[in-house]
Amino acid sequence: MSQAELKTALTKTIASIESNPAGANLVFKAETRLEEGVRCSANVRGFSMGVDEPPELGGADTAMNPVELILVALGTCQEIMYGAYAAVMDIELESVEVQVKGYLDVRGLFAMAEVAAGYKNIRFETNIKSPASPEQIRKLVEQVESHCPVMDTITRSIQVTGESYHNGTAVCETKLAAAAS
Repeated sequence: MSQAELKTALTKTIASIESNPAGANLVFKAETRLEEGVRCSANVRGFSMGVDEPPELGGADTAMNPVELILVALGTCQEIMYGAYAAVMDIELESVEVQVKGYLDVRGLFAMAEVAAGYKNIRFETNIKSPASPEQIRKLVEQVESHCPVMDTITRSIQVTGESYHNGTAVCETKLAAAAS
């Protein structure tokens, strides 16, 4: 899709939401299944992918693991937002690449120490090639980083709820809220 087509599609969507604010509320869904050992499958909107762990974490190294997928989600969400905002702001992009690193202490995963089981720090570097001015790019970066859904989700306290069933009978209800920082 060209930048002009992208801008047209996005401005049409924005206009639709402005005329019908209830249309802004979306639900995204994913279905996952443990296949064998620690290898899983995931299905979203008709797309399928595998999820696995490296051998040192008990897997066969056939696919990315969940914590790597968080990094992929952050990088690609930012890249998508760069494409979208650049189109709307009439900024030409030659390329956008994001390198993301997550720092994790696996002692939390294995319950070996009182440390977080998840990432303790995530660091990203975004490389933008564009004929736009540095000021235009700074404004673009501000828009992307303040409106990226994945960035927002992993940096803000959100509630996570769930239920667990054993042979069809509820056995546990989970209600978690991320600690506010």
